[in-house]
Amino acid sequence: MAENKCGCCCGGNSTSNCNDIKEFVKEKYGQVAINAAQSKETSCCGSGTSKDAITRDLYSEAETQGIPVEALLASMGCANPIALANLNPGEVVLDLGSGGGIDVLLSAKRVGPTGKAYGLDMTDEMLELARKNQKEAGIENVEFLKGEIESIPLPDKSVDVIISNCVINLSTNKDRVLREAHRVLKAGGRFAVADIVLTKQLPEDIQKHIGLWTGCVAGALEINEYKTKLTQAGFTDASVEVVKTYSEDDIDGLVPEEVVSQFGKERVSELMGTFVSAFVRATKPRCCCCG
Repeated sequence: MAENKCGCCCGGNSTSNCNDIKEFVKEKYGQVAINAAQSKETSCCGSGTSKDAITRDLYSEAETQGIPVEALLASMGCANPIALANLNPGEVVLDLGSGGGIDVLLSAKRVGPTGKAYGLDMTDEMLELARKNQKEAGIENVEFLKGEIESIPLPDKSVDVIISNCVINLSTNKDRVLREAHRVLKAGGRFAVADIVLTKQLPEDIQKHIGLWTGCVAGALEINEYKTKLTQAGFTDASVEVVKTYSEDDIDGLVPEEVVSQFGKERVSELMGTFVSAFVRATKPRCCCCG
């Protein structure tokens, strides 16, 4: 995906394109929060009211015991980063794009009272819902922060583990996101996120479709590009593990109807084999020169 003059990967050629995508994402996920607060299920990508192929069946019943249903309904994730992160008691965890707070609340339970879980989100509606869910769950070692994942409002070397669930693909400046993640991690800290990634690059007209940005597809990085960007940000041991693939059977509710109408079902069917859900791992080196 070619970067433009503003350092973005938004398939356009000006800062305004990036801002348009950011505002569209904020509006879309604000509506997700409103629906979840009203106990309505929401589709991440399509126009339906049921969980789509990306977001369904991510958490076990045992994991979500004691977690408000609204937190689960607001989850627009693509995998379960808690299963990936191997959290330990006493650790500090940061969830980039924390939404309704489910991964933050689950992390807080894992790290226990001597640890802490932060959630970072730019959407007021999501933050309001997440804080409500925290109060209802009675979990105290949690703090939700307002901000953007490109500019994390935490000090250098303050976090043991960074998690995220299908959010980094939404950013229009992924290089900055990864540099910020590296900055706030302690030496030896772990980057352990779930995200949508590409098995090959998307055609330019697909990249530019704003509906496919909020649908977690158009902004996704190709697997090798993701690993390269992690390395360039200062991480080591970067890896991408595919955990779920999609087919044309998943089109309904996953790809917006206007996209199918614009590009045709045959072309969209071919697109379904291009993106996958994955676990993305990396480590901040333990050294005196890693920043």
